[in-house]
Amino acid sequence: MAREFQRGHKARIADLTAGTDLYVGVQIAGPGLSFDISCFGLDAEERLSDDRYFIFFNQPASPEESIQLLGPQAGDNESFRVTLDKIPPHITKLSFTAALDGTGQVSQIGPGYLRIVAGGEEVARYSFTGSEFSTERAVMLGDFYLKDVWRFAAVGQGFDGGLEALLKNFGGEVAEEAEAQPEPPAAAQGVPGFAPPPGPAAPAPSFGVPAAPQPAPDFGPPQGTPHAAPPAAAQPAPAPPALQPTAPQVHNAPTIAAPLVPPAGPVPPPGQQPPAPYGQPAPGQDPYGPPQPPPAPPVGGYPGQQAPQAAPYGGPAPYGQPAQQPPGAPYPGQAPTLPQGGGPGLGVVLDKYKEAPTGQRWTPQNSKLIRVDLGVDGQPVLARQGSMVLYQGKVDFGYKGAGFRGRIVGNATGQEMQLMRCTGQGQVFFADNSAHVHPIELQGDAICVSAESVLAFDESLQHEVRRIEGHGIPGGALFTMQFQGTGTLVVKTHGTPVVLPVTPTTFADANAIVAWSAASQVIISSQVSLRRHAYPGHSGETVNLQFRGAPGNFIVVQPYEV
Repeated sequence: MAREFQRGHKARIADLTAGTDLYVGVQIAGPGLSFDISCFGLDAEERLSDDRYFIFFNQPASPEESIQLLGPQAGDNESFRVTLDKIPPHITKLSFTAALDGTGQVSQIGPGYLRIVAGGEEVARYSFTGSEFSTERAVMLGDFYLKDVWRFAAVGQGFDGGLEALLKNFGGEVAEEAEAQPEPPAAAQGVPGFAPPPGPAAPAPSFGVPAAPQPAPDFGPPQGTPHAAPPAAAQPAPAPPALQPTAPQVHNAPTIAAPLVPPAGPVPPPGQQPPAPYGQPAPGQDPYGPPQPPPAPPVGGYPGQQAPQAAPYGGPAPYGQPAQQPPGAPYPGQAPTLPQGGGPGLGVVLDKYKEAPTGQRWTPQNSKLIRVDLGVDGQPVLARQGSMVLYQGKVDFGYKGAGFRGRIVGNATGQEMQLMRCTGQGQVFFADNSAHVHPIELQGDAICVSAESVLAFDESLQHEVRRIEGHGIPGGALFTMQFQGTGTLVVKTHGTPVVLPVTPTTFADANAIVAWSAASQVIISSQVSLRRHAYPGHSGETVNLQFRGAPGNFIVVQPYEV
């Protein structure tokens, strides 16, 4: 029986099947829509560093044929053969994608799936519908990735842009000219190790793959052209026409900016040398020139009178004298020129700040911003009010009240959290005053965190106020918050924290500690007594906590005192 996957679920391939020769089938359709279904072979940096591992209709197999495009069969719009033990070591991830060819949006598709078949039996299936997406034009369906062993992840992540945008996202380059037409893939031989399960063929979808792949500069067939089914057997393709040399492109020549010159004067008579540009020596003339006699006094002047001097740049010129132009300034009547050349394009500069698209529910975008995908498992998220900086999709925000008893406890302990509840289908980005954010995944265990250090968490986590014996921590004199269950808790810190194991001699300033394992025993330490400047709500004495516990317990401290 096939194992059903939801978006974000992962499993080891070995837990699904013992085989390594796998059949991957994709079914995706919609009224009037056509899709390009492809496989990207990525390296450890999740980049398409080797274009030979971009498997699509124009390149149906990798060099060693560990990844092969089989075409539509057994009710699937597109299918692949993946032989895991033949994949070279530098390929650590296979990403299966579907991109719209033509107009439309992924939200218009009907029910679809990606399935894995081994030994003629379906072992895994990830189903999806168009309601999970909005304005995207492509979708990353699922991944095979190597993490000590090969694993499968149901991604289901929408992507703005078509096949060309996906290619650029993975670091590939779009060809500017059409490639030579390859031979169509040969009919798959009967290999029971990866063949699809037997049974009657499903009704043919409204589109298929092209009979003879046509070269296209944007890695996609012409828009609006329906695809035909591939031939049953491979036919020898005609030899591609020889490429004819073309005239050089005029616009490919570099642009050279000429120096500014004054407006042209009268045209000199034939045979006479034109005057040299302003400030430059004439041809054959000594650049420094012969010694010049002292300037003669002006007409009507008296002996010893100095000639009028030009005004400095920006200052008024003497009466009757022309103003001097600063270097590079346009002359009267000359249009200003635009600067030539320039640095890298805007896209190159902003590329390092692009959103990190992954199939995870929680994805840090950088050290101070985190994104949650509400559509991964349908679980709502609780977050600090005012921490949302951006969201995409259909997301609803509501006030999450603590109830009368919760408000009383929160006010009495200083552990009250003003929360909002985020539900719907979309992505929400959280941040708080440039604080560093750290997602902590709990698998049934518990952790203690000050309410002041909580940014967001899954609603599935249970949280309650816990008493500390003795003096307390910032914001809650005798109390802290304890989170327990299965889910993710996002903690914020001032600066990069340090995680230390708990030993019998572990002491921490309560104004710098962020969190600790719930199994640790916390007591007040009287070994250190230091005074520092008092701040409102504090006595001025530093509170030091001593932690004790079995091996495996930890504390988290930030390089900052509240």
